[in-house]
Amino acid sequence: MAKSKSLPAATRSRSEVSPSVKVTGPRGELLLPIPKFLRIDQDDKTRRATVSVEDRTVKAQRAMWGTTRAHLNNFIVGVSEGHTTILRLVGVGYRALIENAAVTKSPAYPGQQFVSLKVGFNHPIELGVPQGVKASVPLPTRILLEGINKEVIKSFAAKIRAWRVPEPYKGKGIFVDDETVILKAKRIK
Repeated sequence: MAKSKSLPAATRSRSEVSPSVKVTGPRGELLLPIPKFLRIDQDDKTRRATVSVEDRTVKAQRAMWGTTRAHLNNFIVGVSEGHTTILRLVGVGYRALIENAAVTKSPAYPGQQFVSLKVGFNHPIELGVPQGVKASVPLPTRILLEGINKEVIKSFAAKIRAWRVPEPYKGKGIFVDDETVILKAKRIK
């Protein structure tokens, strides 16, 4: 007997042609591919969806059970409320700009914006904003990323963070969301 995990429902439909779930909301729609051994049932009366597997004794099915449920929950939150990530640039002279055109890169799609970072190199770092992500700079040391797909937003934030990972001696770097670094004591010889 398959035990099930439930989560709040948005408007979604299951396609019988391919194993995927389409999650639709006021901010857009996302398509989640699901493995064939998973089943998602929706109860319209209680507005909840239930994720279940064919055989709970198989370890791979149990792992994908929770993973698919978490992805589905992120998709539901994304299309109804949206996801945001704030990056803080900590360091002397560290700042960011949003530009419509880049000097070193060509746009991947029409209207693509670029994040230009000045983080201690002798040239600015230009990164193309992925499609479906809205980037803004409320302060020169803050970058705000918004969108419906949490995975795309967080992976783009990780690409930005990779240029200056926070270091534990001076506390400088690019911090994602509420990330902190415990400062180490100075090295004494």
